[in-house]
Amino acid sequence: MPGEYRNIYKTARSAAGLTQEAAAERLGLSVERIRAYETGQRIPPNEAVERMVILYNAQHLAYQHLRETNELYNRIVPALEDRDLIRTAVVLRNRLARLEQGRSLDRLLEIAEDDRIDDAERPEFLAIVAELREIVRSALELQLHCPSGA
Repeated sequence: MPGEYRNIYKTARSAAGLTQEAAAERLGLSVERIRAYETGQRIPPNEAVERMVILYNAQHLAYQHLRETNELYNRIVPALEDRDLIRTAVVLRNRLARLEQGRSLDRLLEIAEDDRIDDAERPEFLAIVAELREIVRSALELQLHCPSGA
């Protein structure tokens, strides 16, 4: 089904091997409400999604839900790639190593020691922040591999 949109709630429930009826019962929701979420007629509240994440053992569902429903989240949290565990760990390790080799943390502290960023320091400061954002992105991608509730 290339190009066809799959509802994130339906995809997670199906991957967990649950019917709408079984999911509704375990989530304390009606089958009609589950169906409305899965057909896009209603957006589930965060509390319902949190229960789905735990029941379906689908950590990524929390991320996908917030990404699709919250503009503020999209401005703050970087887009994540769905990578396999080993690739995710290697990318994180390599980014941390590059940060250390480039002495970026030492330089960040030098820039920050006077509690201000002058015009000459700003480009370097922004580059360090960009490096740190990539490390945060990698750490969040790694977290997607954690069991729900961990």
